Amino acid sequence: MHKRRWIVGVAAGAVLVSSAGLAAAQIVKSPAQAAVDSAAPPASVITAAVEYRVLADSVILRGAVTAEQTVDVSISGAPAEASAAVVTKLRVRAGEQFKAGQVLLEVSGRPVFVLPGEVPVYRDLKPGMDGDDVTQLQTALRDIGHGTGTDREGYFGAGTKAALHAFYTSVGYDPLPATTDGDAEVEAARDGVTEAERALEDALAPDGEAGEDVGATDPAEKQSPAPSREAERAREDLRKARETLADALAASGPMLPASEAVFLSSFPARVDSINTKVGSVVADKLLTVSAGALVVNGYLQQHQKGLVRPGQKVQILSEVTGVSAAATVASVSDTLQQERSDTTDGNPGMATPSGYLMVVEPTKELPSELAGQDVRLTVQAASTKGKALVVPVSAITAGADGRTSVTVLTSADTKRKVTVTTGTTGDGYVEVRLGAGARLAEGERVIIGTRNHLSGEQSR
Repeated sequence: MHKRRWIVGVAAGAVLVSSAGLAAAQIVKSPAQAAVDSAAPPASVITAAVEYRVLADSVILRGAVTAEQTVDVSISGAPAEASAAVVTKLRVRAGEQFKAGQVLLEVSGRPVFVLPGEVPVYRDLKPGMDGDDVTQLQTALRDIGHGTGTDREGYFGAGTKAALHAFYTSVGYDPLPATTDGDAEVEAARDGVTEAERALEDALAPDGEAGEDVGATDPAEKQSPAPSREAERAREDLRKARETLADALAASGPMLPASEAVFLSSFPARVDSINTKVGSVVADKLLTVSAGALVVNGYLQQHQKGLVRPGQKVQILSEVTGVSAAATVASVSDTLQQERSDTTDGNPGMATPSGYLMVVEPTKELPSELAGQDVRLTVQAASTKGKALVVPVSAITAGADGRTSVTVLTSADTKRKVTVTTGTTGDGYVEVRLGAGARLAEGERVIIGTRNHLSGEQSR
């Protein structure tokens, strides 16, 4: 019995010694094994698929939608019969289109209308005047259906007066007279002619009969056998009186006040904004109107300028309305545009560059509601001709000999280097072209970097 217990004890002790030895073996390692076990695992490669598609390089910037012509409508002074310039009617709404000859608003009972033309109004136009602005008025009146008769181009004569009077009547207003006492001056001149005619008659025939040329109907044509000095003077007075009457007639009639006309280059035009309301005293700017096709102006920065040239395609996007439109680059300035910052503390702001002006023309007319909006412009700076093999830019490596290549991972531990020539780049990808004998197909995986498993860092 004692012998059996002794055998069991020995066996148990052997097991304990064996277990302790095994544990010690797990804890105690040789220096070489410890170094191997503590080394970082090998880095794994990161790959991307070779793609076959159209590649486009894009330049994105902001742009402002503007018209070929933009005019701020303002009124200086008040009509003669009004004590103050007050907006009494508004005939248009913001965003509305209007045509030539239309009244935009009324100030102190007087109209403000638009006419076709490119010369800005800078003076009141009155009968008897000459100039290019008179020619523009004549052309505008004819364009809206009011002929100017036999007046020569550039002269404000009887035909132009009649046409201007007819236009005012058509829009529901009476034209202002060119002179304050125009009718009185004409009547006074007529009276002067009558008096001069009678004076000449008296000089030619003091007694009412002697020397009278009965066949003459014009007193100036009546001849006496021996004209006296008094008769000669009377004839001169009559000539001057008739000239005065002609001048009074020429100067009388309707005028075009500079405050009542706005000239725009094309129609229909648009109301961009309204800065007043009925009852308001006239401010510096009442309305902003624009004419001509809408274009978009953007500013390229130095690093973008070399990528953009006239003729490239552009996508216009209004983030406000969601409207998008196709366009092309019309021009790119070679001069860096400068703009001055706002004045602060009474000192002028510093000049700051805003970039190189790029003008974009839509392929179709833009909706009028885009006028004045800030939009996003995406310029297609370059594109492959059809589909091409493309890889991420990070897949390209350059050798000491200047050749570029990509490395294809064919299996877990097999790689193949393929020499390529690069082409168009865009959106982080680059077009690759293969030399003779080179093989690279869509779907193959190219190495674009490595990843360290311990740090999680990636490298190329």
